[in-house]
Amino acid sequence: MTSGVSHAVGLPTMGEFGDPATLVDLARAADEAGWDGVFFWDHLLWRDPSWPVANSTVVVGAAAAVTTRVRLGIMVNAVARRRPAQLAAETATLDALSGGRAVFGAALGSYPDEWTRLGEDGDPRTRADLMDESLTVIDALWSGAPVTHRGAALTVDQVRMALTPVQRPRVPVWIGGSWPARRPFRRAARWDGVMPTHREYPSGTTMPPATLAEVLAYVGEHRDPAAGPLDVVLEGRTEPGDTSTVAAYAEVGLTWWIEAFGWWRGGLATARQRIAAGPPG
Repeated sequence: MTSGVSHAVGLPTMGEFGDPATLVDLARAADEAGWDGVFFWDHLLWRDPSWPVANSTVVVGAAAAVTTRVRLGIMVNAVARRRPAQLAAETATLDALSGGRAVFGAALGSYPDEWTRLGEDGDPRTRADLMDESLTVIDALWSGAPVTHRGAALTVDQVRMALTPVQRPRVPVWIGGSWPARRPFRRAARWDGVMPTHREYPSGTTMPPATLAEVLAYVGEHRDPAAGPLDVVLEGRTEPGDTSTVAAYAEVGLTWWIEAFGWWRGGLATARQRIAAGPPG
């Protein structure tokens, strides 16, 4: 395996991947095959209305119950459509249930119809403002101390959550964003990880290492020098025994490789085979 890089499995939650029992079975298989993480998409609706869409919060909790090693999380939570106290409680519960294996992914969400068709504001700037305020509240609630917050959209009045995450000071927060937009990456500089995609590279393809280096340079310009290490997370595709693909990204700072699966990559059958083969290298 590539030195210094962890390897995870990324699973959609719709279509033929929309069966909850199947997703939990894939998580178990990844745990047994030596992968380091299993992460699930977060959607309520999908472009094809005939496709079932599984609830990622329920699925990731079930995955925690049948795995012992892998990191687990939702990549990424569409934070602005959720109540922050609910998200804080769900994630603290997942971290406790899994023995400190939770990761918290956060982004705007990539499918505006999910918002507007359910009567919510689809404007990305509104969602971004609400996400930033929500992350502040979630982080405070994880502390276990009484929280009072009066912001532009959220109010918390002396709320203390006694069930806190196992991990301290918090569950790692990884921020997703689509380059070349800049705001998501200024946001990532304030948290624990960055997970970039690129508008010019659709599902099944990955930005080149030089572009990742450009993203990280920008994040570094906005990161407090006293902050701790930043996880650098990227989705892509490898075959068994392929060490060179991940190594090229590791040279520019990659710490987590997420092996991406979906209908564009042979569907469920390919996912089962590739997960069973284990991480690249």
